[in-house]
Amino acid sequence: MIVADLVVTDLAEAATLARGPVPRVGAAATDLARIPGAAVAVAGGRFVWVGRQRALARSVRLRRGGRRLSGQGGTLVPGLVDPHTHALFAGDRAFEVPWIAAGLGYADIARRGGGILATVRATRAARGAALVAATGERLRRAAAWGTTTLEVKSGYALSHAGELRLLRLVPALARRTGLGIVPTFLGAHAVPPEYAGRADAYVDLLVRRTLPIVARERLAAFCDVFCEPGYFSVAQSERLLRAALGLGLGVKVHADEFVLAGGADLAARLGARSADHLLAASDAEFARLARAGVTAVLLPMTAYSASPTRRAPARELVDAGVPVALGTDLGPNAWTEGLPIVLGLAVHGGRLTAAEALTAVTVNAAHAIGRPDAGIVAPGRSADFAIFPVASADQLGYRFDARPSVVYRQGKSVSSAELRQYI
Repeated sequence: MIVADLVVTDLAEAATLARGPVPRVGAAATDLARIPGAAVAVAGGRFVWVGRQRALARSVRLRRGGRRLSGQGGTLVPGLVDPHTHALFAGDRAFEVPWIAAGLGYADIARRGGGILATVRATRAARGAALVAATGERLRRAAAWGTTTLEVKSGYALSHAGELRLLRLVPALARRTGLGIVPTFLGAHAVPPEYAGRADAYVDLLVRRTLPIVARERLAAFCDVFCEPGYFSVAQSERLLRAALGLGLGVKVHADEFVLAGGADLAARLGARSADHLLAASDAEFARLARAGVTAVLLPMTAYSASPTRRAPARELVDAGVPVALGTDLGPNAWTEGLPIVLGLAVHGGRLTAAEALTAVTVNAAHAIGRPDAGIVAPGRSADFAIFPVASADQLGYRFDARPSVVYRQGKSVSSAELRQYI
């Protein structure tokens, strides 16, 4: 008989995502591997039993001092996974809102002193302790919405020493929040003011000095680049990413967000782990991504806030056979901490089904950041889960306000009263 530290019962349903290929593509993305009347058991921070509650007593015994948790008729899902955030920053950009309301675009706002470089100024000036405290609060609020694993990019220092400083803060964030954090090096987020007009020289700095240290100290799992006119060209992006691959890092691409500039094609050619944004990409790029097995990470909130005439092409990508993940893009440009809100936008604006959207923030999102242990509820997997007070996973995405009552990571609660105050 299995001995458990924690047993969760009284669930209307568990959507385990435990069946099918990784990542999920096409029809496989609709299979949530649901268990009605479910229960789960946890020991040592991992699931040790998952099944119908009526079979629990025959298989599982709760150890002395163990805990029994009632799901109160809710739905258990894997802990949500956010595969794209810029959460590590200082300050805010609320001053841009009137400009956005007046119809200014991303480039126009940057020319007025807003955009990425405004956040770079604030982040460079912030002390490390202040950055950890502010970012930690953001991530704790994300946890209160159900996120247990997420990517955090650098990219708001844009200097050799500054980018390394940001990446070296990530372990403290993980300890502070109890969350699984995957760091990504985004030194090529924009051309810093010190290198204005000399983007090639800045890429040379990143390739020759910064990337080798990132790889040697294992400060990041991935290298990303903002491949877009006015930021980094395809040639510059390819040079940086090939150097990262040579050092053993995975690669990602901010691709074709504003114009069709070749970012998606670059991601396909390099076999990138993900191509992100893709608002300006077309069927031809989708087909190349599908053939290359690149996951598309879509950011519906950013499309809504920064490019309101466009929507994330979720339905088109799924129909093209591309694995799709969803992220918040949490940062000063699209300050969204709640993945359930993103699910709602993907369903109502991106035309995904509720099942496809949940797949996109669990198993597919975990694949997009190289965390195969996350995004699935199954024996042997990390006991990361959220219980939503709804009778079915179909309510997620349908309801914009769906928020979990319970969130656990590695068998430990990250949804205490201290966290719940944020929602």
